[in-house]
Amino acid sequence: MRFEAPDLALLDAAKEVEIETAAPNGAAHRTIIWIVVDGDAVFVRSVNGSGARWYREAVAGEDVTIHVDRRAIPARVEAAADDASVERVSGAIARKYAASRASVRSMLAPHTLETTLRVIPATARQA
Repeated sequence: MRFEAPDLALLDAAKEVEIETAAPNGAAHRTIIWIVVDGDAVFVRSVNGSGARWYREAVAGEDVTIHVDRRAIPARVEAAADDASVERVSGAIARKYAASRASVRSMLAPHTLETTLRVIPATARQA
């Protein structure tokens, strides 16, 4: 399942979003992150690598909420650290955030590549 066109446009236009995740005890956390849209696919990556709290919680629980422009978009994440996805996301990051060269370099560092996640609508959960 894919995001609807209005949600894709909103996510594509956003320079930053908040990703809401939950700790094992249920406590919710929000973190500001970058998000990219490539075609009809949405991706995020952790600049702080796999040790970042939001990343650990997102991967452990899979369910997240993306907050953007006063909207809350329920979603889930799945690993996208295969070579093709990593290259695709790296290119999308470099294009979208070209004005922030130092930050882009950080997002392309080797320790971040393995944290590439695809974001899909929550309704896409398989039973």
